Amino acid sequence: MQTVRSSEELARWRDQITGTLALVPTMGALHAGHLALIAEARQRAERVATTIFVNPTQFNDKADLARYPRQEAEDAMKLRASECDLLWVPSVDDIYPDGFSTSVRVSGISDRWEGEHRPGHFDGVATVVAKLLLSVRPDVALFGEKDFQQLAVIRRMVSDLGIGIDIVGVPTVREPDGLALSSRNVQLSPEDRARAVALPRALEAARDAIMDKVDVRGVLGEAEDSLLRAGFSKVDYFALVDATTLEPLDRVGGEMRLIAAATIGGTRLIDNMPI
Repeated sequence: MQTVRSSEELARWRDQITGTLALVPTMGALHAGHLALIAEARQRAERVATTIFVNPTQFNDKADLARYPRQEAEDAMKLRASECDLLWVPSVDDIYPDGFSTSVRVSGISDRWEGEHRPGHFDGVATVVAKLLLSVRPDVALFGEKDFQQLAVIRRMVSDLGIGIDIVGVPTVREPDGLALSSRNVQLSPEDRARAVALPRALEAARDAIMDKVDVRGVLGEAEDSLLRAGFSKVDYFALVDATTLEPLDRVGGEMRLIAAATIGGTRLIDNMPI
């Protein structure tokens, strides 16, 4: 695996390779969920590139940015073992050089849910992903379904801007007890980690009830209450949405997704399940 740290090095590497290329953008602190993206990428292209960049423009809380886990050496070892071909680790100045003044905004689909609770977050995501895609020029880029709204925003952006790259969503990887793998899980105390499993369990229970055609609003309300009873201090949202537009639904129909965000012990977790 080759590691590059500047756009110039990346451009030289990209010009030298032939065949199909897959990209897996990450913010590091890699876990089995990220490695599942690498494995899927290897099935879809002849070469695989990964980026590690903790993007400051998608954090609306400076303290959250400061405590985001960083472990580049360990991440690089995992990527080598996964047969990744290239690791690009750009600096903030490389991605956002002096005078950088462009922002990409995906209206509508980014306004609700995470967009409402994290103002500016998806502008930062869309801007950095656009830059990564245009710099690496892959044939396909892979993202985890755990950040389902992010995936939807990126798909809309790529479609709207006519960027000829296939965007693939890879199903969420979970711990044996059902908790979705996340780089933020390391911030949970042992007690909060044990209680956090209430989130996927609430999603599963709501999914089963909705499939049985139980009243949707009542199901969602009970799901929120179950999280608070389990020790979550706050539920930002627990919703049934259209899987494409992310508009809220109060009745069963079409391709749907349950999405949720809740805080336990100071750590905010997100999760979702398809219906």
